[in-house]
Amino acid sequence: MRLVQFRMADGSRGVGRVSDDGNHLHPLEKTSSVLELAEAAIAQGTSIAALVEKRTGTATIDYDQLLRDGRVLAPVDHPEPARFLVTGTGLTHTGSAAARNQMHILTHGEGADESDSLKIFRMGLEGGKPGAGKIGIQPEWFFKGVGTCVVPPGAPLPMPAFAKAGAEEAEIVGLYVNGPDGHPYRIGYALGNEYSDHVTEGENYLYLAHSKLRSCSIGPELLIGDLPEEVRGHSRILRDGAVIWEQEFLSGEAHMSHSIANLEHFHFRYPMHRRAGDLHAYFFGAAVMSYASGVKTASGDEYEIQAQTFGKPLRNRMVSVPDEGLVAVTQL
Repeated sequence: MRLVQFRMADGSRGVGRVSDDGNHLHPLEKTSSVLELAEAAIAQGTSIAALVEKRTGTATIDYDQLLRDGRVLAPVDHPEPARFLVTGTGLTHTGSAAARNQMHILTHGEGADESDSLKIFRMGLEGGKPGAGKIGIQPEWFFKGVGTCVVPPGAPLPMPAFAKAGAEEAEIVGLYVNGPDGHPYRIGYALGNEYSDHVTEGENYLYLAHSKLRSCSIGPELLIGDLPEEVRGHSRILRDGAVIWEQEFLSGEAHMSHSIANLEHFHFRYPMHRRAGDLHAYFFGAAVMSYASGVKTASGDEYEIQAQTFGKPLRNRMVSVPDEGLVAVTQL
């Protein structure tokens, strides 16, 4: 079961269930957002899937036309964007550890001491899947932003003038809401482009936090229910309509050094992450990235991330934004 949030031509919102052919949506009755749907499921003590079954109408909407018109929204959003926290973890896939270590080699040269990246990846292999009911090793974690940094599928990904690069990171994203008592509930999963500045990150690992403070994109579809053990997909970059880089990625727990439950524990163990009514998007880490292949992206490049598990591909074009210059603070 997959859901899509969208806007109608009159500006009103809706949520649709993806049809069996993947090209149409069945609008849900009396449902304007996935957040409202999730909150109703919590209040009624039922599952989102059960509510969707009850609310699925017979009408259909042309899904492809919604995408062409730019009316597909991120799979979840919050009316108060500051209450939508966007975070993530890295070094959860073999490919990401190799890519991060390659940045270390480019900066420090061959023969450098083993990087902290490889060390923490090995820690995950040894203790990242502790088994049901047990707590494993702590993963890497980073803050990316709040709801204002999430751009919808098809929308431009801005590259700030101060950025030294901008490149895709094809990832699976867990989407969550905290109930009225602060207990976290998983709404579902989606594809995501975590989009980072790997050149800044490569200069010094302590710049990782800066390199992550960028926009990102999630969607277009929300997968309800369990994530398959293995997710196969492709990450591509197109320039002037031609593919300049493409690589298959493997994700899902079968290809991760941490279990999703372990990642979730170390995120939601902090009381500040369990504020009632808050939304969370948690990027689970990338398996492949073009930067590790030596690709230098440019303004106008289009990123495409696709996996059959998640239906339609996630597409966004990178666009440079003007330099704001010095940001000066005014004394009150």
